[in-house]
Amino acid sequence: MSLWVDKYRPKELNKLDYHEEQAKHLKKLVEGGDFPHLLVYGPSGAGKKTRIMCLLRELYGIGVEKLRIEHQNFTTPSKKKLEIFTIASNYHIEVNPSDAGIYDRIVIQELIKTMASSYQLDSTGQRDFKVVVLNEVDRLTKDAQHALRRTMEKYMSSCRLILCANSTSKVIPAIRSRCLGIRVPAPTEEEIVNILQNVCKKEGLNLPNEFGMKIAAKANRNLRRAILMCECSKVQQYPFSSNQEVMLPDWEMFLQETARKIVEQQSPNRLLEVRTNIYELLTHCIPPDVIFKGLLKELVKNCDGELKCEVTRLAAYHEHRSVLGSKVIYHIEAFIAAFMSIYQKFLEDNMAMLM
Repeated sequence: MSLWVDKYRPKELNKLDYHEEQAKHLKKLVEGGDFPHLLVYGPSGAGKKTRIMCLLRELYGIGVEKLRIEHQNFTTPSKKKLEIFTIASNYHIEVNPSDAGIYDRIVIQELIKTMASSYQLDSTGQRDFKVVVLNEVDRLTKDAQHALRRTMEKYMSSCRLILCANSTSKVIPAIRSRCLGIRVPAPTEEEIVNILQNVCKKEGLNLPNEFGMKIAAKANRNLRRAILMCECSKVQQYPFSSNQEVMLPDWEMFLQETARKIVEQQSPNRLLEVRTNIYELLTHCIPPDVIFKGLLKELVKNCDGELKCEVTRLAAYHEHRSVLGSKVIYHIEAFIAAFMSIYQKFLEDNMAMLM
């Protein structure tokens, strides 16, 4: 039994529930014949991957839905063996090169070279090029991005790239200038409620409008998260009621608990305890930038105006350094230690003023 988020994912551009004008433009792009490299960007849960899969179906037909998981092996110049998992059909391959860490450049070069070296067997009814979908392009190292720029020029005749990113701010200008940028904005809360009600109707359920708005607000305009929350709420209590509580994901509650511990006590022992919590989040594949944002959101609730600015500056500084470094835990821990230091001074100053 599949989750609602997969079960009701649209497979055609004309069946998309929002940003319909954009879907029409994508359809015209496919029909135009001259298909460029694409850079699809927007926040998490906005529908980037859904649009990419709909686009591939328009290009190649239902053949792109016959997917297989492949193991790709690569060797680094230092003779280290890398193994990357890819999802592929006969017409495209989807990979997340940032999984290889600092060796992402090798994955990009070898993978695209392999794909581009084999042409379509039957190009009469299909396109004469294959497609490589690269996820999380904004997480690639600068070396990998420069290698991608050279590779995308070299193999343009037999291979097209669809790059997927949350933001273009970390994508180098050379790549942005070689791609057609497609921004997928997050759906509005009203659009999310309409989609949730349609999904519930297909499941034979009745979703009150007030409860739908509550889910949409808690999901922060993330459609994937909203559908998952709705399904969780159905398991928790059905029939739905307007005053029903929306449960947050376990990791988010755990992150809130971690922030509470930081505010409660500022000591080396507490820092050691919090480090264990951060390791727990990282091992469950919670991205570092999400941890930084979650901690910042909770910590600033306990700060005054001036301190809020300082804590936000610290979070931005350490998050930026975590991208440049290789061990994320060091930078998250450095941010927590810096916060503990300034927050303890803030409390001491307040106590002195009261006395």
